[in-house]
Formats: sequence, structure tokens, C-alpha cells
Amino acid sequence: MQTFITENFLLQNNTAKKLYFDHVQHLPVIDYHNHLSPADIANNKIFQSITEAWLNGDHYKWRAMRANGIDENLITGNADDYSKFKAWANTVPYTMRNPLYHWTHLELKHPFNIHELLNSESAEKIYQECNELLQTKFSVLEILNYHKVELLCTTDSPADDLKFHRQFAQDDHSLKMLPTFRPDALLNFNERDEWIKQFKLLEQSTNTSINTFNDFIVTLQNRVEYFHSNGCRLSDHGFEYMPAYSSQKINYESIFLSLLQNKDVLQNDIAHLKAYVLIELCKMYHSKNWVQQFHLGAMRNNNSRLFKLIGKDAGTDSIGDYRQANALSSFLNELEKGQKLAKTILYNLNPADNELFATLAGNFNDGSVEGKIQWGAAWWFLDQKDGIEKQLNTLSNMGLLSRFVGMVTDSRSFLSFSRHDYFRRILCNVIGNDIEKGELPNDLNWLGEMLINISYYNAKHFFNWQ
Repeated sequence: MQTFITENFLLQNNTAKKLYFDHVQHLPVIDYHNHLSPADIANNKIFQSITEAWLNGDHYKWRAMRANGIDENLITGNADDYSKFKAWANTVPYTMRNPLYHWTHLELKHPFNIHELLNSESAEKIYQECNELLQTKFSVLEILNYHKVELLCTTDSPADDLKFHRQFAQDDHSLKMLPTFRPDALLNFNERDEWIKQFKLLEQSTNTSINTFNDFIVTLQNRVEYFHSNGCRLSDHGFEYMPAYSSQKINYESIFLSLLQNKDVLQNDIAHLKAYVLIELCKMYHSKNWVQQFHLGAMRNNNSRLFKLIGKDAGTDSIGDYRQANALSSFLNELEKGQKLAKTILYNLNPADNELFATLAGNFNDGSVEGKIQWGAAWWFLDQKDGIEKQLNTLSNMGLLSRFVGMVTDSRSFLSFSRHDYFRRILCNVIGNDIEKGELPNDLNWLGEMLINISYYNAKHFFNWQ
């Protein structure tokens, strides 16, 4: 059966179609947040199979397969590539109305030009077609070129030497690949074993002995400088909720040394230490004119058996119901008081908090930059048609949609870039519907320019890339 992904997919009226085809369809892509492998990009990896390119590491698909009764050996186990692909193909028809059904067929159409629905009957033919194209035509860089990716930012540990970013920068590419500073593992002091492991990696990568709390802060500062010299202009942090900053006089040196010496430390003291280090990092970001990103609200690694079997990012995370407002507001206000608040993007995972995040972001704009504090794109479980529409509508009601810096893939897959087109179609349809209902003027030049900016130029101008 032929796919339902036609050229007018998600465009429900003539105005939406005109906005899309005349204004945003052919724009380049800036993907300023993803989890792609810098080594695969620098080495222009050629995938051995569609399974390797599409299923390895994709916890969205893993969750769906488990829900469909697929054995773990066919998901993350030792089964051969075709068996794993066949298990996914058998699952796809049961993903109706899940965004995976849309994404799967968008990604088969782009870049493979496959218009057939994926199911158990079509699996072998599609598997062979994709494998042949991956081997002969679509290396990693060719996939990125197909999707008109102009710039992408990977997500990198402070201990990373960034050798693949430096290698890639030395070659002549139309694509830019830049790092993002992600120090989460060095701030998760309550996960003592993992923190010690990351701490030692930081010492090794910097050839430094960190013996005091001041040494730790200075080493982080040096890593910010190193990342900046290699093109980094973004940081990223993923927390359940923001740590609550305290203005009380606290002996951070003592808390830090107790952690290093594996002594018992009160949870309250760990929280204070985390907030203090984060404040210091945010001041560094401000001094470099970086953009800081905060991903808030995920409850991770809920299934301890699968965590032990597979590790993190196994597809056992969910939306958390944390109290977000007070700590986040207090944290941003502490930086704003000293005029050290960098440009900021806040991502929210719990849709119950949409209005909270959208209004809180507006508290800290200061007129110095258009949209200085952004409520970011629909993220993770909300990265689907309904979630994107709700994010666009809430942002429109509470802020300035016209200054929004647009979509990111937040993906580990090189085949996920059609999600930018997915977002652009939904965006054009939302505005097209408003025009057709008489809720916006039929000024396609002005509104078309707004959609161009949201899809591309707002991000291009927001970040301090050179």
C-alpha cells in the first residue's frame, strides 16, 4: 500500500499550503540541540544496515516494541539486524496515532524515496532498498546534505577532547558541527560512583589534580574556555528541577571534600553545592555570550532491571510531576540581580506546566535581545503534532511566537531530520487555519516572513556563532 505522506501532508487548507510551499519548504536546517555522534560525522560513517542507522539507540522505538510484546533480544539484544528490523516492521502498524507512525514513513520517504507503508509484508523489500542506498548513496554527510543541514550542535562532556570537532573543522565542509557544553555528570553529586568516575575523567583529560573546591571551579572555567575556542556557544543541562540556590553562608569546600573522601553528606548540602556550581557556570556562560539550555521535568531510569541490563537511555524514562516554579524563578533571578543572566532556553516535559514555563520565561526579558529568555520547542514526549500545537498556542498566548527560535531534533539518529519538516508543516497549518478562520489578517508576506524566521533566521541570529 502506498504511503499517506503526500506533498500536502498536515497542510489542511490552501493558505497553509501556500505558506509552506512559498516560504519555508526549502529553508536550510539549523539543529542546535541533538545527541549525534561527532565521530560519525567527522568520519562520514557508512551504515552497514538500516537497523544500525535507525534502531540502534532509538529508545522511542524500543518503548513501542516492548509495548507490542517484542522480546528484548529483538530490541537491544543479540539478534541479527534483519530480525530486529522485521520486529520493528511488525510493530509499525500498531503505532497508529503515535508520532512514530508519522516519523517512520517520513524517514522512509526522506531520504530513501520509499512511498510504501512499512509492515511485515513490505519489511524485506524495504530493508534491502534502504541498505543498498545506505551503502552506495547515503553516508552520514550525504544524509545531512539531503536535509539541507547547515549547522548542528552535538552534546558533549566537559572531559571530551573535541578531537572530532577539530578534525571536522579542518576540512572544507558546507556543514558546521559545533560542540555543546553538558556538565550534568559533574553536577550530579548524589550519584556518587558516577560522579567520581566523571571527576577522574575530568582530571585525566585536563592533566590536572583537583584537590580543592576552588581547583574544581577553575578546571570547569578552563573547560569552558577550551570549548569556546573550539566553537562552542551553547551549554545544556538536564535536571528533574532546578536546584534551589541559597544566599546563606555555606562551607562549600567542606561539602566538596567530604564527597571526594566518600564521607556521608546531607542531601540538603548536596543540593546547595549543585546550585552554587551551576550559578558559577552560568556566570561563565554569560561572560562568553553563550546560550544556556535547561531541560527540566524528566523522571529517568524508572525500570531498575532494564537499567541494570542496558544502562541509561533504555526507554524507561517518563514525565515527572515536580514543582518547578519557585526554584527556577529564584535561580534565574539570582543571575539577573547581578546582570549575569545569559540568553536562556527552557524546555519543559510536563504539559501541565506549559503556561508556567511560558509565563516564567517572560519575567526575565530585559529588552537587550529579541526573545532573550525562550520557552523552548516541544520536547521528548511532547514532540508530536498535538504537543507541538499546544506549545505554539501557549507561546502565542503568553509570549511572542514571532521571536521563537524553532525546532530541534534532540535525536541520536541521523535519519530524524525530517522532524524539522514535520514541525514546519504543523506551524504553517496552525497559522493557515487562523487566517482561514479570520483570526489573523490575510497578509501572507508578513506572516510568511514570520514563519521563515521561526523556521530558520531566529536561530541563526540568536546564537553567537561565527
